[in-house]
Amino acid sequence: MTIDLPLAQRRQSAPAGPSERERLVRRARLLAWLGIGWHGVEATVAIAAGLVAGSIALVGFGADSLVESVAGLVLIWRFGASRAGSDAAELRAQRLIGASFYLIAAYVGLEAVRTLVVGDRPEVSWIGIGLSAVTLATMPPLAIAKARLGERLGSSATKSEGRQNMLCAYLSAALLVGLGGNAALGLWWLDPAVALLIAVVAVNEGREAWRGDSCCAAPLAVEADACADDCCN
Repeated sequence: MTIDLPLAQRRQSAPAGPSERERLVRRARLLAWLGIGWHGVEATVAIAAGLVAGSIALVGFGADSLVESVAGLVLIWRFGASRAGSDAAELRAQRLIGASFYLIAAYVGLEAVRTLVVGDRPEVSWIGIGLSAVTLATMPPLAIAKARLGERLGSSATKSEGRQNMLCAYLSAALLVGLGGNAALGLWWLDPAVALLIAVVAVNEGREAWRGDSCCAAPLAVEADACADDCCN
């Protein structure tokens, strides 16, 4: 007697064939390279504009972009030919991406506190406002694509790197509020205040990425109850 599983559960329990996994891995590498390319442009523009305007927030945003580029390189390393199916490589990638979240939190948090204490008042940066608006529009779709791909690959590292792209969107929203408030109302303190909230989010994401989902390191769960202990959530 056979049991007809619901379609969603059948998809979860069916292992990916070698050709399907290879296609998913290629897509993961492509998304990682797209992110690295954009973050390189983002970092260059943000740091240059931040130095001109004297904006710690913009410089910090550029530094965040550099860290995100490193996370993208970690993901490409994780899916190298000899490591594509390696649980050990998955765990190392999770830990490296988790550490990069902590770096973002430390830098943004410390610079935000310093800005509030010293009372630095940056000049208006329309370039920074434009950059943050573009980033806010482009990062969520990339993060969602990586999250879905991470689910299909059973890769916590891919999902963690996608969450970092979403964190970039949060940070760009904070930057937009801070720079916009400074430009329109002279509220210079808005930027570092919101940045502190972003640092807290980054710490939480770093903790989750560092913990990882070790039971999901395999290409795809082959049993319907493979994640019954909730470690894949």
